[in-house]
Amino acid sequence: MNMKKRTISYLILLFMIPVTIAIGVYFFADRSYVFISLVIVILASIAFFITFENRETNIRLLVVLAVMVALSVVGRFLFAAIPAFKPVTAIVTIMALYFGAEIGFLIGALSALISNIYFGQGPWTPFQMFAWGMIGFMAGLPFIRQVLLQNRFMLALFGVFAGVIFSLMMDIWAVLSIDGTFNRNRYLAAIGLSIPFMIIYAVSNVVFLLLTIKPIGEKLARIKTKYGL
Repeated sequence: MNMKKRTISYLILLFMIPVTIAIGVYFFADRSYVFISLVIVILASIAFFITFENRETNIRLLVVLAVMVALSVVGRFLFAAIPAFKPVTAIVTIMALYFGAEIGFLIGALSALISNIYFGQGPWTPFQMFAWGMIGFMAGLPFIRQVLLQNRFMLALFGVFAGVIFSLMMDIWAVLSIDGTFNRNRYLAAIGLSIPFMIIYAVSNVVFLLLTIKPIGEKLARIKTKYGL
């Protein structure tokens, strides 16, 4: 992918999507969360499609994306009884490691949106989409991908980091949901209250990453090689 395309896709993911969420919070008072969620998917899809270069391989890549999103959603369903203990981050991360930042963000956003059809849509959905999307984006950055694919210890550390980041991002929504304004003291209090969940997020990420990186990673690697993705 040339630098111009990458710059545009990164700009969409790192600037336009956060601005979209901010508009939803401050101008629509979180009441248009379904619309905001759909806009996020559209923007993430645009960032993803910008990277398309070959029509035949792109169709195959879309099939892989659909399968992995389905796996992520089903995984969240299966562990619904255990709060915060979910395989979503692991699947998003692994997909990003093999296919890059843009597809990592998209699978994270879609996993949140689609699984919330069961768990419940609400003003928190755009924040979940962005949180999981950013985890996928970071895992898919070239210099991070190389390290995580080669070092299991660093992969485990990333799992801990992802758990902390997800919790911190969702705490932002928790504060804004009170009166639509961000208050530092409330945020610090929210972080304190969410520490048990943050720990569970981190532990579950490490467990699922270390258990699934080999079987899922090997299949994704074979698919990439076979179809030239």
